[in-house]
Amino acid sequence: MSVHKDEKTSSWYAHVWYRDWKNERQRKQKRGFKTKKEALEWERSFLMQYSDDLNMTFSQFLQIYEDDRRPRLKLNTWLSKMYIINDKLLPYFGEKPMNSIEAKDIIRWQNTMIESRDKRGKPYKATYLKTIHNQLTAILTHAYKYYGLKSNPASKAGSMGKKHADEMKFWTREEYTRFASVAMETPTAYYPFEVLYWCGLRLGELLALTYGDIDFDRKTLNISKSYQRLKGEDCITDPKTPKSKRIVAIPDNLCQKLKEYMGLQYGYKMDDRMFLISKSYLNNNLKKIAESASVKTIRVHDLRHSHVSLLIELGFTPVAIAERVGHESIEITLRYAHLFPSKQIEMAAKLNSEMEGLSSAS
Repeated sequence: MSVHKDEKTSSWYAHVWYRDWKNERQRKQKRGFKTKKEALEWERSFLMQYSDDLNMTFSQFLQIYEDDRRPRLKLNTWLSKMYIINDKLLPYFGEKPMNSIEAKDIIRWQNTMIESRDKRGKPYKATYLKTIHNQLTAILTHAYKYYGLKSNPASKAGSMGKKHADEMKFWTREEYTRFASVAMETPTAYYPFEVLYWCGLRLGELLALTYGDIDFDRKTLNISKSYQRLKGEDCITDPKTPKSKRIVAIPDNLCQKLKEYMGLQYGYKMDDRMFLISKSYLNNNLKKIAESASVKTIRVHDLRHSHVSLLIELGFTPVAIAERVGHESIEITLRYAHLFPSKQIEMAAKLNSEMEGLSSAS
Protein backbone atom coordinates (compact mmCIF):
# COMPACT_ATOMS: atom_id res chain seq x y z
CA MET A 1 0.00 0.00 0.00
CA SER A 2 1.25 3.45 -0.82
CA VAL A 3 0.22 7.08 -1.30
CA HIS A 4 1.99 9.28 -3.87
CA LYS A 5 1.76 12.70 -5.42
CA ASP A 6 1.26 13.03 -9.16
CA GLU A 7 3.62 15.85 -10.11
CA LYS A 8 1.91 16.44 -13.45
CA THR A 9 -1.50 17.15 -11.95
CA SER A 10 -0.42 18.13 -8.41
CA SER A 11 -2.99 15.64 -7.09
CA TRP A 12 -2.51 12.54 -4.93
CA TYR A 13 -3.21 8.91 -5.65
CA ALA A 14 -3.22 5.72 -3.62
CA HIS A 15 -2.84 2.05 -4.43
CA VAL A 16 -3.35 -0.88 -2.12
CA TRP A 17 -3.00 -4.64 -2.18
CA TYR A 18 -5.75 -6.75 -0.67
CA ARG A 19 -7.33 -10.21 -0.80
CA ASP A 20 -10.77 -10.53 -2.36
CA TRP A 21 -13.62 -12.87 -1.40
CA LYS A 22 -11.82 -15.72 -3.24
CA ASN A 23 -8.73 -15.00 -1.12
CA GLU A 24 -6.89 -13.94 -4.26
CA ARG A 25 -4.42 -11.04 -4.08
CA GLN A 26 -5.67 -7.93 -5.90
CA ARG A 27 -4.43 -4.37 -6.48
CA LYS A 28 -6.68 -1.31 -6.29
CA GLN A 29 -5.72 2.24 -7.31
CA LYS A 30 -7.58 5.54 -7.07
CA ARG A 31 -6.45 8.96 -8.34
CA GLY A 32 -7.51 12.57 -8.11
CA PHE A 33 -7.23 13.35 -4.39
CA LYS A 34 -6.56 17.01 -3.63
CA THR A 35 -4.53 16.30 -0.50
CA LYS A 36 -2.42 13.51 0.95
CA LYS A 37 -4.82 13.33 3.88
CA GLU A 38 -7.74 12.51 1.57
CA ALA A 39 -5.71 9.79 -0.17
CA LEU A 40 -4.72 8.24 3.18
CA GLU A 41 -8.32 8.33 4.38
CA TRP A 42 -9.51 6.52 1.24
CA GLU A 43 -6.74 3.94 1.68
CA ARG A 44 -7.74 3.37 5.29
CA SER A 45 -11.46 3.08 4.51
CA PHE A 46 -10.85 0.72 1.60
CA LEU A 47 -8.69 -1.65 3.64
CA MET A 48 -11.30 -1.71 6.40
CA GLN A 49 -13.62 -3.45 3.96
CA TYR A 50 -11.28 -6.41 3.81
CA SER A 51 -10.22 -6.63 7.43
CA ASP A 52 -11.58 -9.18 9.89
CA ASP A 53 -12.36 -6.44 12.41
CA LEU A 54 -15.22 -4.27 11.15
CA ASN A 55 -14.26 -1.16 13.08
CA MET A 56 -15.24 1.38 10.45
CA THR A 57 -18.10 3.70 11.39
CA PHE A 58 -21.69 3.10 10.39
CA SER A 59 -21.54 6.02 7.94
CA GLN A 60 -18.37 4.61 6.33
CA PHE A 61 -19.95 1.20 5.93
CA LEU A 62 -22.95 2.81 4.23
CA GLN A 63 -20.76 3.59 1.22
CA ILE A 64 -19.96 -0.10 0.92
CA TYR A 65 -23.62 -0.98 1.34
CA GLU A 66 -24.56 1.50 -1.39
CA ASP A 67 -21.94 0.15 -3.79
CA ASP A 68 -23.24 -3.39 -3.23
CA ARG A 69 -26.99 -2.79 -3.20
CA ARG A 70 -27.81 0.25 -5.33
CA PRO A 71 -27.14 -1.41 -8.73
CA ARG A 72 -29.71 -4.10 -7.83
CA LEU A 73 -32.56 -1.73 -6.93
CA LYS A 74 -34.84 0.62 -8.81
CA LEU A 75 -33.99 4.30 -8.35
CA ASN A 76 -37.20 5.12 -6.47
CA THR A 77 -36.60 2.19 -4.10
CA TRP A 78 -33.07 3.35 -3.39
CA LEU A 79 -34.14 6.96 -2.83
CA SER A 80 -36.78 5.77 -0.34
CA LYS A 81 -34.14 3.78 1.51
CA MET A 82 -31.75 6.73 1.57
CA TYR A 83 -34.40 9.03 3.00
CA ILE A 84 -34.84 6.69 5.97
CA ILE A 85 -31.09 6.19 6.34
CA ASN A 86 -30.30 9.91 6.33
CA ASP A 87 -33.24 10.97 8.48
CA LYS A 88 -33.59 8.11 10.96
CA LEU A 89 -30.36 6.09 11.12
CA LEU A 90 -27.33 8.32 10.52
CA PRO A 91 -28.15 10.85 13.29
CA TYR A 92 -28.07 8.02 15.84
CA PHE A 93 -25.59 5.45 14.48
CA GLY A 94 -23.49 7.47 12.01
CA GLU A 95 -20.28 7.82 14.05
CA LYS A 96 -20.54 4.51 15.91
CA PRO A 97 -18.03 1.82 14.86
CA MET A 98 -19.92 -1.07 13.32
CA ASN A 99 -18.40 -3.60 15.73
CA SER A 100 -19.47 -1.55 18.76
CA ILE A 101 -23.20 -1.37 17.99
CA GLU A 102 -24.99 -3.54 20.53
CA ALA A 103 -28.56 -4.72 21.00
CA LYS A 104 -29.03 -2.23 23.82
CA ASP A 105 -28.12 0.63 21.43
CA ILE A 106 -30.82 -0.53 19.03
CA ILE A 107 -33.42 -0.84 21.79
CA ARG A 108 -32.69 2.75 22.88
CA TRP A 109 -32.95 3.90 19.26
CA GLN A 110 -36.25 2.04 18.88
CA ASN A 111 -37.62 3.78 21.97
CA THR A 112 -36.56 7.12 20.52
CA MET A 113 -38.39 6.36 17.28
CA ILE A 114 -41.52 5.19 19.13
CA GLU A 115 -41.57 8.43 21.15
CA SER A 116 -40.89 10.64 18.11
CA ARG A 117 -43.57 12.66 16.34
CA ASP A 118 -44.06 13.58 12.70
CA LYS A 119 -44.53 17.10 11.30
CA ARG A 120 -48.18 17.05 12.37
CA GLY A 121 -47.25 16.14 15.93
CA LYS A 122 -48.54 12.57 15.62
CA PRO A 123 -46.60 9.40 16.51
CA TYR A 124 -45.25 7.32 13.66
CA LYS A 125 -47.56 4.58 12.42
CA ALA A 126 -46.69 1.04 13.44
CA THR A 127 -46.11 0.07 9.81
CA TYR A 128 -43.63 2.95 9.36
CA LEU A 129 -41.75 1.94 12.53
CA LYS A 130 -41.46 -1.53 11.06
CA THR A 131 -40.11 -0.10 7.79
CA ILE A 132 -37.49 1.96 9.65
CA HIS A 133 -36.34 -1.03 11.66
CA ASN A 134 -36.19 -3.22 8.54
CA GLN A 135 -33.77 -0.77 6.94
CA LEU A 136 -31.40 -0.87 9.92
CA THR A 137 -31.66 -4.66 9.96
CA ALA A 138 -30.83 -4.85 6.25
CA ILE A 139 -27.61 -2.86 6.72
CA LEU A 140 -26.42 -4.82 9.75
CA THR A 141 -27.35 -8.12 8.10
CA HIS A 142 -25.28 -7.15 5.06
CA ALA A 143 -22.30 -6.42 7.32
CA TYR A 144 -22.80 -9.72 9.15
CA LYS A 145 -23.17 -11.90 6.05
CA TYR A 146 -20.50 -10.39 3.85
CA TYR A 147 -18.06 -8.24 5.81
CA GLY A 148 -17.23 -10.09 8.99
CA LEU A 149 -19.46 -8.40 11.58
CA LYS A 150 -19.33 -10.90 14.43
CA SER A 151 -23.07 -10.84 15.17
CA ASN A 152 -26.22 -9.02 14.15
CA PRO A 153 -27.41 -6.84 17.05
CA ALA A 154 -30.68 -6.03 15.24
CA SER A 155 -31.70 -9.69 15.46
CA LYS A 156 -30.95 -9.74 19.18
CA ALA A 157 -32.87 -6.54 19.85
CA GLY A 158 -36.00 -7.70 18.04
CA SER A 159 -38.26 -5.68 15.79
CA MET A 160 -40.68 -2.84 16.41
CA GLY A 161 -43.95 -1.82 14.81
CA LYS A 162 -46.18 -3.99 12.64
CA LYS A 163 -45.86 -5.34 9.12
CA HIS A 164 -49.49 -4.67 8.23
CA ALA A 165 -51.90 -1.94 9.28
CA ASP A 166 -54.70 -2.91 11.64
CA GLU A 167 -57.31 -1.28 9.41
CA MET A 168 -57.57 -1.18 5.64
CA LYS A 169 -59.81 1.61 4.33
CA PHE A 170 -61.95 1.16 1.25
CA TRP A 171 -65.17 2.32 -0.38
CA THR A 172 -68.16 0.12 -1.05
CA ARG A 173 -69.82 0.27 -4.46
CA GLU A 174 -72.46 2.60 -3.06
CA GLU A 175 -69.84 4.97 -1.63
CA TYR A 176 -67.84 5.03 -4.86
CA THR A 177 -71.02 5.66 -6.88
CA ARG A 178 -71.78 8.71 -4.75
CA PHE A 179 -68.18 9.88 -5.11
CA ALA A 180 -68.15 9.35 -8.90
CA SER A 181 -71.37 11.29 -9.40
CA VAL A 182 -69.64 14.38 -7.98
CA ALA A 183 -66.25 13.63 -9.59
CA MET A 184 -67.84 13.83 -13.07
CA GLU A 185 -67.78 17.61 -12.69
CA THR A 186 -63.94 17.43 -12.78
CA PRO A 187 -63.10 15.37 -15.91
CA THR A 188 -59.31 15.50 -15.45
CA ALA A 189 -59.77 13.67 -12.14
CA TYR A 190 -62.90 11.65 -12.91
CA TYR A 191 -61.48 9.47 -15.69
CA PRO A 192 -58.34 8.47 -13.74
CA PHE A 193 -60.50 7.66 -10.69
CA GLU A 194 -62.70 5.45 -12.87
CA VAL A 195 -59.69 3.45 -14.06
CA LEU A 196 -58.31 3.11 -10.53
CA TYR A 197 -61.59 1.89 -9.06
CA TRP A 198 -62.75 -0.44 -11.84
CA CYS A 199 -59.30 -1.88 -12.72
CA GLY A 200 -57.45 -1.83 -9.38
CA LEU A 201 -54.25 -0.31 -10.76
CA ARG A 202 -51.48 1.10 -8.62
CA LEU A 203 -51.18 4.86 -8.96
CA GLY A 204 -47.78 4.61 -10.68
CA GLU A 205 -49.24 2.13 -13.18
CA LEU A 206 -52.11 4.48 -13.96
CA LEU A 207 -49.85 7.48 -14.54
CA ALA A 208 -47.59 5.44 -16.83
CA LEU A 209 -50.43 4.37 -19.13
CA THR A 210 -50.07 5.46 -22.74
CA TYR A 211 -52.79 5.67 -25.37
CA GLY A 212 -51.26 2.62 -27.02
CA ASP A 213 -51.76 0.55 -23.88
CA ILE A 214 -55.53 0.43 -24.52
CA ASP A 215 -56.82 -2.27 -26.85
CA PHE A 216 -60.46 -1.42 -27.51
CA ASP A 217 -60.98 -4.52 -29.65
CA ARG A 218 -59.95 -6.87 -26.87
CA LYS A 219 -61.10 -4.43 -24.14
CA THR A 220 -57.85 -4.62 -22.21
CA LEU A 221 -55.16 -2.47 -20.64
CA ASN A 222 -51.51 -3.43 -20.99
CA ILE A 223 -49.74 -2.85 -17.65
CA SER A 224 -46.01 -2.92 -18.33
CA LYS A 225 -44.48 0.09 -16.56
CA SER A 226 -44.76 2.54 -13.68
CA TYR A 227 -44.45 6.30 -13.38
CA GLN A 228 -42.37 8.03 -10.71
CA ARG A 229 -41.42 11.64 -10.13
CA LEU A 230 -37.80 11.45 -9.00
CA LYS A 231 -35.55 14.41 -8.27
CA GLY A 232 -37.89 16.72 -10.18
CA GLU A 233 -37.98 14.56 -13.31
CA ASP A 234 -40.57 12.20 -14.82
CA CYS A 235 -39.28 8.62 -14.74
CA ILE A 236 -40.81 5.53 -16.29
CA THR A 237 -39.64 2.34 -14.59
CA ASP A 238 -40.53 -1.32 -14.48
CA PRO A 239 -43.61 -2.15 -12.39
CA LYS A 240 -43.33 -2.96 -8.69
CA THR A 241 -42.85 -6.74 -9.11
CA PRO A 242 -42.49 -9.18 -12.03
CA LYS A 243 -46.15 -10.23 -11.65
CA SER A 244 -47.20 -6.60 -11.93
CA LYS A 245 -46.76 -6.88 -15.70
CA ARG A 246 -50.16 -8.05 -16.83
CA ILE A 247 -53.13 -7.59 -19.15
CA VAL A 248 -56.22 -6.23 -17.38
CA ALA A 249 -59.68 -6.76 -18.88
CA ILE A 250 -61.84 -3.65 -18.60
CA PRO A 251 -65.66 -3.42 -18.44
CA ASP A 252 -67.60 -2.27 -21.51
CA ASN A 253 -68.81 0.83 -19.71
CA LEU A 254 -65.26 1.86 -18.87
CA CYS A 255 -64.21 1.28 -22.48
CA GLN A 256 -66.82 3.81 -23.56
CA LYS A 257 -65.66 6.30 -20.95
CA LEU A 258 -62.05 5.98 -22.08
CA LYS A 259 -63.13 6.58 -25.67
CA GLU A 260 -64.92 9.70 -24.43
CA TYR A 261 -61.75 10.82 -22.66
CA MET A 262 -59.59 10.26 -25.73
CA GLY A 263 -62.12 12.23 -27.77
CA LEU A 264 -61.44 15.22 -25.53
CA GLN A 265 -57.69 15.11 -26.25
CA TYR A 266 -55.96 16.61 -29.28
CA GLY A 267 -52.80 15.76 -31.19
CA TYR A 268 -51.67 12.89 -29.00
CA LYS A 269 -49.41 10.05 -30.09
CA MET A 270 -49.89 6.42 -29.10
CA ASP A 271 -46.79 6.45 -26.88
CA ASP A 272 -47.86 9.63 -25.04
CA ARG A 273 -48.95 9.28 -21.41
CA MET A 274 -52.73 9.46 -21.07
CA PHE A 275 -52.99 11.24 -17.74
CA LEU A 276 -50.59 14.17 -17.43
CA ILE A 277 -51.43 14.87 -13.81
CA SER A 278 -49.62 14.48 -10.51
CA LYS A 279 -50.21 12.28 -7.50
CA SER A 280 -50.87 15.35 -5.38
CA TYR A 281 -53.50 16.52 -7.88
CA LEU A 282 -55.43 13.27 -7.48
CA ASN A 283 -54.98 13.24 -3.70
CA ASN A 284 -56.27 16.80 -3.35
CA ASN A 285 -59.24 16.19 -5.62
CA LEU A 286 -60.14 12.95 -3.90
CA LYS A 287 -60.36 14.70 -0.53
CA LYS A 288 -62.35 17.61 -1.93
CA ILE A 289 -64.78 15.45 -3.90
CA ALA A 290 -65.25 12.94 -1.06
CA GLU A 291 -66.25 15.78 1.24
CA SER A 292 -68.74 17.11 -1.32
CA ALA A 293 -70.17 13.61 -1.83
CA SER A 294 -70.44 13.03 1.95
CA VAL A 295 -68.35 9.86 1.90
CA LYS A 296 -65.43 9.08 4.19
CA THR A 297 -62.00 10.22 3.05
CA ILE A 298 -59.61 7.54 1.91
CA ARG A 299 -56.26 7.64 0.10
CA VAL A 300 -55.94 7.32 -3.67
CA HIS A 301 -54.21 3.96 -3.08
CA ASP A 302 -57.30 2.81 -1.20
CA LEU A 303 -59.20 2.77 -4.49
CA ARG A 304 -57.09 -0.29 -5.26
CA HIS A 305 -58.22 -1.81 -1.94
CA SER A 306 -61.78 -0.91 -2.90
CA HIS A 307 -61.43 -2.77 -6.20
CA VAL A 308 -60.11 -5.90 -4.48
CA SER A 309 -62.87 -5.79 -1.89
CA LEU A 310 -65.43 -5.48 -4.68
CA LEU A 311 -64.01 -8.55 -6.41
CA ILE A 312 -64.16 -10.46 -3.14
CA GLU A 313 -67.82 -9.54 -2.70
CA LEU A 314 -68.54 -10.63 -6.27
CA GLY A 315 -67.20 -14.07 -5.37
CA PHE A 316 -63.93 -14.25 -7.32
CA THR A 317 -61.19 -16.52 -6.01
CA PRO A 318 -57.98 -15.16 -4.41
CA VAL A 319 -55.98 -16.63 -7.30
CA ALA A 320 -58.05 -14.79 -9.91
CA ILE A 321 -57.91 -11.54 -7.95
CA ALA A 322 -54.15 -11.78 -7.44
CA GLU A 323 -53.64 -12.24 -11.19
CA ARG A 324 -55.84 -9.25 -12.05
CA VAL A 325 -54.26 -6.75 -9.66
CA GLY A 326 -50.67 -8.03 -9.93
CA HIS A 327 -50.16 -9.32 -6.40
CA GLU A 328 -46.92 -11.24 -6.02
CA SER A 329 -48.72 -14.01 -4.10
CA ILE A 330 -52.26 -14.90 -3.08
CA GLU A 331 -51.22 -14.37 0.56
CA ILE A 332 -51.33 -10.64 -0.18
CA THR A 333 -54.84 -11.00 -1.56
CA LEU A 334 -55.99 -13.00 1.46
CA ARG A 335 -55.20 -10.04 3.72
CA TYR A 336 -58.34 -8.41 2.32
CA ALA A 337 -60.67 -11.19 3.47
CA HIS A 338 -61.56 -9.36 6.68
CA LEU A 339 -63.05 -6.48 4.68
CA PHE A 340 -66.38 -8.25 4.41
CA PRO A 341 -67.64 -9.43 7.79
CA SER A 342 -70.96 -9.98 6.00
CA LYS A 343 -69.33 -13.02 4.41
CA GLN A 344 -69.03 -14.53 7.89
CA ILE A 345 -72.75 -13.90 8.43
CA GLU A 346 -73.52 -15.53 5.09
CA MET A 347 -71.37 -18.53 6.01
CA ALA A 348 -73.08 -18.88 9.39
CA ALA A 349 -76.50 -18.72 7.73
CA LYS A 350 -75.60 -21.49 5.29
CA LEU A 351 -74.10 -23.61 8.07
CA ASN A 352 -77.26 -23.06 10.09
CA SER A 353 -79.31 -24.35 7.16
CA GLU A 354 -77.13 -27.43 7.01
CA MET A 355 -77.55 -28.03 10.74
CA GLU A 356 -81.34 -27.63 10.49
CA GLY A 357 -81.37 -30.11 7.62
CA LEU A 358 -79.52 -32.66 9.74
CA SER A 359 -81.92 -32.09 12.63
CA SER A 360 -84.94 -32.64 10.38
CA ALA A 361 -83.45 -35.82 9.00
CA SER A 362 -82.94 -37.24 12.46
